[in-house]
Amino acid sequence: MEKTPARLRRVPSRLLALAAAQADRVVSSGLAELDARKWHYSALVALHESGPASQAELSDRTGIYRSDLVTVINELAERGLVARTPDPEDRRRNVISLTEAGRERFVRLDEALAAMQDELMSPLTAAEREQLVDLLLKLVLPKRP
Repeated sequence: MEKTPARLRRVPSRLLALAAAQADRVVSSGLAELDARKWHYSALVALHESGPASQAELSDRTGIYRSDLVTVINELAERGLVARTPDPEDRRRNVISLTEAGRERFVRLDEALAAMQDELMSPLTAAEREQLVDLLLKLVLPKRP
């Protein structure tokens, strides 16, 4: 980074991109060691926090495109982590829910992800971490008039 021109080192969009790439490397490699992917964690945490959901609802909760979510659900179902059952209100839809194995897997992944976040944020104090999260939320949440 020292060889990078000083002016370039201070470009916020570039720094955000570099930080995002570093975060992605840490999380993706850490989850890969656990035979998981970011989308697995996203689906499991959404089901854990909000309960069973249709695929459309789960897509909305996680931000995973519906077409990609089908693959994620298939992978999780093959591992016995989620169950698909017909929606009693609309038999054309499926409801996705966590299995007991899915709940246990979520807890393990959640603990591992917390450790990955600690590794990623290790240069910052606890107060700086909170401030960074608050600032990032300001950047990514929709602006209200």
